Amino acid sequence: MTDQSTHTLLPPEARMPRVRLNTLVNLRWLAILGQTITVVVVSLWLSLSIELGLCLLVIGAAVVANLIAMTVYPSNHRLTERDAFGFLAFDLVQLTVLLFLTGGLNNPFALLFLAPVTICATALSLRSTLILATAALAMISLLGGYHMPLVTPDGQRLQLPPLHLLGFWIAIVVGTMFLSGFASRLARETEAMSHALLATQTALAREQKLQDLGGVIAAAAHELGTPLATIKLVSSELAEELADSPDLRDDAELIREQANRCRDILRSMGRAGKSDLHLQAAPIEAVVREAAQPHEDRGIRIHYDFEYPDTSIAGGPMIRRLPEVIHGLRNMIQNAVDFANEQVWVDVRWSDDDVTIRVIDDGPGYPAEVLTRLGDPFLRSRRNRPDYEGMGLGLFISKTLLERTGARVMFANGAPHGYRPPAVRGGAIAEVCWPRYAIQTSRGGLGQNTPLF
Repeated sequence: MTDQSTHTLLPPEARMPRVRLNTLVNLRWLAILGQTITVVVVSLWLSLSIELGLCLLVIGAAVVANLIAMTVYPSNHRLTERDAFGFLAFDLVQLTVLLFLTGGLNNPFALLFLAPVTICATALSLRSTLILATAALAMISLLGGYHMPLVTPDGQRLQLPPLHLLGFWIAIVVGTMFLSGFASRLARETEAMSHALLATQTALAREQKLQDLGGVIAAAAHELGTPLATIKLVSSELAEELADSPDLRDDAELIREQANRCRDILRSMGRAGKSDLHLQAAPIEAVVREAAQPHEDRGIRIHYDFEYPDTSIAGGPMIRRLPEVIHGLRNMIQNAVDFANEQVWVDVRWSDDDVTIRVIDDGPGYPAEVLTRLGDPFLRSRRNRPDYEGMGLGLFISKTLLERTGARVMFANGAPHGYRPPAVRGGAIAEVCWPRYAIQTSRGGLGQNTPLF
C-alpha cells in the first residue's frame, strides 16, 4: 500500500526554464580563455605544429556566439529546454572541431568532453541528456581515428600507443556516462525534494489558516453568545407585553427568530470536532479524533483504542495542539482509510517517557519493494491499487511535519516487534512516537479571548 493522499500538491508537469543565460555565457568565456591560452602556448612556446589560424577561427566562433547571445537576451534571461540544449550542443561541436585540429584523442584536453554533458545532465531533462551524451560519444569515437596530428619541430608525430589510446577512449566514455548519470540523478532528487518541501509548507500553511479561522469563529461565538441571549430574552418579553399590538408583536418575534438564527449559524460554522480552537492544548484523545473526523464517514469503520492507566486523567495527557500534528495524523489516517478493506484502528499509548500513536488497517499492506523508501517524495507504486492516482506526497508531508514536532515516524507491515495486535490487523502500520516531554503541555487557562492577528 502506498500513500497517495495528497493529490492537489503536485509538481509542475512541464519543466520550467531554470538555466540562466548568464551562467552558460560565463562558463563559455572561461572555456574560450582556456582554449586561447592553450593553443597559443602550444604553438608559440612548445613550437608544436598546429593550424593556429584555424584554431583561433574556431575559438572566434564561440566568441561571436557569446556576443550574439548577450546582445539578443538580457543577462538574467532564463533559457528554455530547447535553447539551453542548443547552447550546449554548440559548445560540444566547437570543442570537437578544436580537438580535431589539435590531435584528437591524443590531446589530453579531450577530457573536456565531460563538461557539456555533465552540465546538460544537471540542468536539462533526461531526454536531452541522452541525446547529447550519445552525440558526445560518437564524436569522441570519430576523433580517435580522424584528426590532424600534433607534430614537433623535428617532424615527429605525438600520438599515444594504440593500447593507451583505447584506454583513454574507454576512460572518457565511462567518465561521461558515470558523471552524467550521477549529476542527472542528483539534480532530479534535489528537484523532487524541493517540490515536496514546497508542498509541505503549503499544506502546513493551509492547516494553520484553517485553525486560525476556526479560532476566530469560536471566539466570535463565545463573545456574541451573551448579547444574542440578551436580545432573545428581551424580544421574548416584548412579544408577551405586546399581545394587544399584533404588528409590534410580530416584529419582536422576528427579532427573536433572527437572534436564534445567528446563534445556529455561529454554532454550525464552529462545529468541526473542535471544542475551543483558541486554546493551544487539548487531550490527546480530542486531537486524534479531530484529525480522523473528516474520514469517519467514508465507509470504513475507524476504531479508537486509548489506554488509560489508573493515574491518567480522562482524555489522556494534554498535548500541544499543533497544525503539524493534526495534519500529519490526518494524512496517515486518510492513507489507511484509502487502502483498508473494512476497518482501521487508531491505537494511542503513553507512558512516563513517551507517547505513541499507531494507525493500522486491514488492507494489503505496503509493497515490499517500497517499504524501505516510504516517506520519500514522489514515490510511485500502484501494484495493489492500479486505479489509484497520486505522487506519494501524503506520507512525506506527514513524516516531515511530525518529525518537526520531535516525533519518530516508522512504517511496517503486520505487527511490529513486541506488539501483538489481533491477527486481522495484518495490513499497513504507521507509528508515530514522541518523547513525552516534546509533546506534552499543561492545560491552558481559560480567560478573555485575545486577537489572533
